[in-house]
Amino acid sequence: MAPSEPVNSGRNPDGTFAPGNRVNPTGKPRGSRHRTTLAIEALLEGQHEALTQKAIEKALEGDTVALRLCLDRLAPPRKDAPISFDLPTVTTVADAVTASSSVLAAVAAGEVTPDEAGRVMALLTAHRAIAEAGDLEARIAALESRGAVA
Repeated sequence: MAPSEPVNSGRNPDGTFAPGNRVNPTGKPRGSRHRTTLAIEALLEGQHEALTQKAIEKALEGDTVALRLCLDRLAPPRKDAPISFDLPTVTTVADAVTASSSVLAAVAAGEVTPDEAGRVMALLTAHRAIAEAGDLEARIAALESRGAVA
């Protein structure tokens, strides 16, 4: 190694750790848990049912924090939900343009939120890229077969 080269610290040029970094081979083993977590679990040992019952009692007495805690465990808020609106079949790049117009119309009509529309548009963009790649592959194959015949 030349003297001007820096010593590899196991990091990428942007400062993040490189894949497979073993700068500290005696570091914490995978799957090990923090000692604070272990201490809390030891304190709660055998008390889970009693604590759950107490939270339910408090919720039934009208404690809104306890109620929210119980409901979040029973029916956690959904991070994602299916949406339903009319969308044409998308098989070509031109179909993707038509479909994106349908998504914008659904947003304008209030049928779909802008956030939901953004997610659908991302799917349409990905599908359009796949359709373009397939179209290019077919065109290249056709050109190559014409070249082989001539």
